[in-house]
Amino acid sequence: MTHRSFRILGFAVLPLLLGLEFFTASLTPSLIPRPWIVQGALAGLVTAIGYMIGQLVLAGWRAIELPRLTGRAAIIGHVVVAVPVLVMWAYALAHWTDWQDSIRVRVGMEPTEEFHLASMLGVAIVVFVVCYAIGLAVQWVFDVMRRQLYRVMPQRTANALGLVLAAALVFFLTRDGVVRWTFEALDESYETAQDLFMSAPPAPTNPRVAGGPGSLVNWGAMGQPGRNFVLDGPDAEDITNFSGRPAMDPIRVYVGRAQDDDPEIRARVALEELKRLGAFERKVLIVASPTGTGWLDPGSHDPLEYMLDGDVATVAVQYSFLQSPFALIFETQSGLEQATATMQTVYRYWKSLPADDRPEFYAHGISLGAWSSMYSFDIFEVVNDPIDGALWTGPPFPSALWNKAVAARNPSSPYVLPVVGRGALVRFMSQFGALDRGAGKWGRLRIAYMQYASDPIVFYEPSSVWRAPEWMREPPAPDVSPDMSFMPVVTQFQLVVDMVLALAVPPGYGHSYIARDYIDAWTGVIGPRGWTSADTARLKEWCGLEWGLGCRN
Repeated sequence: MTHRSFRILGFAVLPLLLGLEFFTASLTPSLIPRPWIVQGALAGLVTAIGYMIGQLVLAGWRAIELPRLTGRAAIIGHVVVAVPVLVMWAYALAHWTDWQDSIRVRVGMEPTEEFHLASMLGVAIVVFVVCYAIGLAVQWVFDVMRRQLYRVMPQRTANALGLVLAAALVFFLTRDGVVRWTFEALDESYETAQDLFMSAPPAPTNPRVAGGPGSLVNWGAMGQPGRNFVLDGPDAEDITNFSGRPAMDPIRVYVGRAQDDDPEIRARVALEELKRLGAFERKVLIVASPTGTGWLDPGSHDPLEYMLDGDVATVAVQYSFLQSPFALIFETQSGLEQATATMQTVYRYWKSLPADDRPEFYAHGISLGAWSSMYSFDIFEVVNDPIDGALWTGPPFPSALWNKAVAARNPSSPYVLPVVGRGALVRFMSQFGALDRGAGKWGRLRIAYMQYASDPIVFYEPSSVWRAPEWMREPPAPDVSPDMSFMPVVTQFQLVVDMVLALAVPPGYGHSYIARDYIDAWTGVIGPRGWTSADTARLKEWCGLEWGLGCRN
């Protein structure tokens, strides 16, 4: 359509205008507010992607020899395209902070008082130039390869094969070079940070604590997340101070990743430790799946122990040292294997006990732990003797069971807070909607999902590269900006950035789940006998939940 001489500073004009259109779209709000430096990096990246797409379109146009405008007609065509793009670009720059504030105020943050326009633009330009340089390097590799191939094969074949070889070279260099090195460095650094073995603090002296005298769990191998989980929960005295009733010390069992390389062995150690501590004599048994680092949310476990007067046992087995986003990419199978081994090992022993003389059995997990816990839930194994229920919090978007539940929602219910049938089996809740809304009676097996509409870990959609996510086509939830808009490709990258920033918001929004909402969730799923709405309100006040994550007073 155009003549190749229309360039500015060496950049083709039409592809650059498409890049500016992508830049403009990147300034619109998404689920999580973006600091100026992150916004600049995102804008520079999508501008480079828009420019690349424009170049590919022009190359294809020329390759199939479609008509091209030249001379005066080409100049007029460029102006007609450029004016609205530049006007919208200027408009977006003027409203950028207002759009970000439309998210901030909805997730409990103050409106921004700083306007870093020049700094943001500077970051965007730097990122764009770096991406452009990388593109030139890849182009150079392609040119070298195809010229060498010209000597032994026809030009068209050499071009196609050169493109394949260049792409393969880039792929293997990143996968086996940069990516592998990054993975190994991260794994080593997180393992070191968890204070394993010689650097671990002294083991507890209480034989009733996992890792203490007589325990089958190696204290040094437990890691910092496990030690925090085992030691930092409320004890019987804390619970009695809240309830005024006699209470028990809750049982918490945690087996670290460094205990053994075999997930089956780690699961068997967990089972034997549960038996040693008398966990199967408690009222409730929770099999919890941790996040990538092995972390378990105190905002979930602490309140439940208060609600049940400590008559509860919880077990978890670590499978990774990495932060959840890296574990999701690099150690997905490890997490699924460990969760399955733990669930099957504990469930099969629990199933062997008399039905009237065993604890209620619940599965639980947050984030990547929710995904692996769902994966371990084998309906074909438990259908004749089902567990009592599950609470899965912030389920990641690839979770198959969660996707099936959402797909089965009543058409009149929103995507971000579905209602499935009469709610006999599956229910959803958020900070703005409880589990019992418009539902009938719970069934024998109770499955609950807790999710915030502003959580990109839950609501990222890979298909957003070409179409708007379904939840964007509905009225926004209270914690989602009404100024969101869809742009192919750009929305995809906005949501990816949102996932990276998912915890960079106050508790109670994004991927930061808090005890206040866990209390409502556990009340619905387990429904402790004699527990009242007044008890719920008092526990929320006791825990100091406005900003806190845990519940130890």
